[in-house]
Amino acid sequence: MPRQVDHEGRRRLVAEAVCGLADERGLEGVTLRDVAARAQVSMGAVQRCFRTKDEMLVFALAAVGERIGARVRARLVRTPAQSAASAVGHAATEIALLDERHRSEARVWLAFLAQAAVDETLAETMRRNQAALQEVFTGLISQACQGQGQGQGGDGDGAVALDAAREARTVLALADGLTAHVLVGHLTPAEAQEVLHSHLSRLWASTQAPGPH
Repeated sequence: MPRQVDHEGRRRLVAEAVCGLADERGLEGVTLRDVAARAQVSMGAVQRCFRTKDEMLVFALAAVGERIGARVRARLVRTPAQSAASAVGHAATEIALLDERHRSEARVWLAFLAQAAVDETLAETMRRNQAALQEVFTGLISQACQGQGQGQGGDGDGAVALDAAREARTVLALADGLTAHVLVGHLTPAEAQEVLHSHLSRLWASTQAPGPH
């Protein structure tokens, strides 16, 4: 058992080294030699943890996804009294990595995204991450619609019937786009937050039935 714990700990240490290098240079700058040097282990130790570079990158990507997902779940647990609509906004902000504290993580995420466009193994890992997030957001949006007095069936007169899964995909795509726009300096974090807030405000407004005349 102690050896297994040590092995897993070393794998995570190597994953952190991968992310550090990706943050500074992009994934094209990640070599086994540099990873070993950053993690302060031998190349042999890295190769005992991961049979190939691809396996190492997939593990590092999964670790990033797990960290972001855990932060979203923690945010939801930390404020259980919030409305479902507020929860969507808070979770989307976490996903978009708009906070200055998460700027490094945003650069790493986009480095993996760029590589995933030409690497099917990484793309599959990213699809699994996105599918898990979409499930969370679909549930939150469905709850929010019900809280606004309208479920997916569109029971309220004048309210728009929403497809929660489709809206979840839209919010996630918007969050990813905002990450890129902030990183290249096209939008400030505050402007990106306003874009996200405006989208969600219109979404919730469309679910509300007009009052009695």
